[in-house]
Amino acid sequence: MPDAVYVRDAFARIADRYVLTNHVLSCGADIWWRKVVTARLRQWQPARALDVASGTGDLALEIQRQCQDCEVIASDFCAEMLAHAASRGVRHTLVADALHLPFPDGDFDVVTVAFGLRNMADYPAALREMYRVLQPGGRLVILDFALPGGWLRAPYRLYLHHVLPRLAGWLTGQRDAYEYLGGSIEAFPSGLAMTQLLESCGFRAATASPLTGGVVAIYEGTRPSLAM
Repeated sequence: MPDAVYVRDAFARIADRYVLTNHVLSCGADIWWRKVVTARLRQWQPARALDVASGTGDLALEIQRQCQDCEVIASDFCAEMLAHAASRGVRHTLVADALHLPFPDGDFDVVTVAFGLRNMADYPAALREMYRVLQPGGRLVILDFALPGGWLRAPYRLYLHHVLPRLAGWLTGQRDAYEYLGGSIEAFPSGLAMTQLLESCGFRAATASPLTGGVVAIYEGTRPSLAM
């Protein structure tokens, strides 16, 4: 699993160019992916949401826009990234390690994490912590990269390991931060492996929904309601 110190340093170094680079590398698809996630949240009408590993706040901002009655808190362990989130309009930000969230049990009815779980040092520990801060019946939504199947897999891996690091390095001046990206995606559990991991951490009704040919996926899990 990823080294936390390296990950935090890498994100601190690319924070100033992070948003633009994401839009360029995904050809703008990352904007649509977050809108799809937030459209699901809007149906649930959450009152209090936590966006873990919020980074520069892209998903938190989208939730604020679409769920105006919801209090959204953006947390991340990289202060440099969160400074950008605050400057872009995220109302509540908090520097916090996802493995040790400074919130009481059952504090949120929705927890989201977009392109962040993959960078955490211990996936099960992070998921159990997200489970802890969810109220019974609350939902976890994960958005992250995956490896597509079929004919798209080979060209995507070529782009991921050879084209993307060069392009990102040119945009940010930090090519090594993006050379790490391909390996992290290869190692990250996806599809059935992710839903099984969610269920092993206590979540129920875990689902996986691929987007854009399987380049990314949305995973959902629910903390069981208390027995009557």
